[in-house]
Amino acid sequence: MNGTSTPLVQAFHGFGTEVYVRLWPRPGREQEAAGALQRAVALLRRAERRLSRFDPRSDLSRINRRAGEPVRVGRLTRAVVAEALAAAHATGGLFDPTVLRAVQAAGYDRDFALLAKGGAVTADAPDVPRARFRAVEIDWQAGTVRVPVGAGLDLGGIAKGWLADAVVRRLRRYGAALADLGGDIAVAGRPPGEEAWQIEVADPWDESRALGVLSLRAGGVATSGVLRRRWCTAAGPYHHIIDPRTGRPARTDLVQVTVAAPRAAAAEVAATAALLLGREKAATVLTLSGCLAGVLVDVHGTVTSVGFSNRERWATWHPTEA
Repeated sequence: MNGTSTPLVQAFHGFGTEVYVRLWPRPGREQEAAGALQRAVALLRRAERRLSRFDPRSDLSRINRRAGEPVRVGRLTRAVVAEALAAAHATGGLFDPTVLRAVQAAGYDRDFALLAKGGAVTADAPDVPRARFRAVEIDWQAGTVRVPVGAGLDLGGIAKGWLADAVVRRLRRYGAALADLGGDIAVAGRPPGEEAWQIEVADPWDESRALGVLSLRAGGVATSGVLRRRWCTAAGPYHHIIDPRTGRPARTDLVQVTVAAPRAAAAEVAATAALLLGREKAATVLTLSGCLAGVLVDVHGTVTSVGFSNRERWATWHPTEA
């Protein structure tokens, strides 16, 4: 057991989703743990102000508004941009943080809560990023980020994964911790009375129903899907997962991918890339990776688990009985 049976909990709406942080303090460290949890929440609040693409005052908005110029931003912003660029290079651009213009062209140009309330959205011609991530520059000494003219950064999911990792990294010295930023989940330590964290994977068509439970001893989990953030256009329903190869919402035979990885940020990248690859290629990549495991749901509702034999010491999959 890594802590008391009663967790310290912080829950709030942020990053356009629900955020939960739980910490089971080690005996005798309750007061320190409470302070650490408050600091973790302050980090998340600060990050939201800096990384929101809908706040014109944020670091991210200033970078995008001044494309072609080096823009001075905070260290946190530079770190998340660096994480996103590393992911883009590692996936050969299949994960691409410079798809903002394509996201906007598809109609996702405002907070999703506002988008969901409106009627049909006008979608413009697709913007194909053409690997613009390779031209993004970070100057650590000057403290600046520069995106090329015509490009824009959308840090979306990877920011939530990075922050979930950052939070549990700060909290684990005080006890067992879990950070959940809209499904980007990072864990550390073991919750009281359990050998592993039990994380339900929801049915993409019915979120009240679990497809199964992922038991995770360490690391992170993320889910990418095409059914949750959807809106109507004259061309039909669109979703927020952009395929960098086409500049359009992805056409894939998968509707949801959940990945377990050593870090939540890595799980987010792998889940998005797997979704774009489609069922057959995604299963191959996850199986061969040696450090990833995933649960794939295709358009017919078929659920496939892959890679868990490689990670059985820290991640196992328990499907719900039919």
